[in-house]
Amino acid sequence: MRQAVFRGGIGAPEIILILAVVVLLFGAKKLPELARGSGRALRIFKAETKGLIDDEDEATPKPIQAREAEQESPAEAERRADTAD
Repeated sequence: MRQAVFRGGIGAPEIILILAVVVLLFGAKKLPELARGSGRALRIFKAETKGLIDDEDEATPKPIQAREAEQESPAEAERRADTAD
């Protein structure tokens, strides 16, 4: 019997039972307030983790090869100078 529960996962009867217990514990009036608070917490968490990821991207130095690729080669500088004249 124990394997049947794990093999099938959580079905509709189990979810209904869990929701009924939650309503009994917290009351119907508190549920929207709890959901609102959870939503705010998730939004704040998401914004903070995005900020941390952005900070890491800015803090990591570019590889040397990328910096060299960004620099202009002498031949390109000479060509640009010739076309400007």
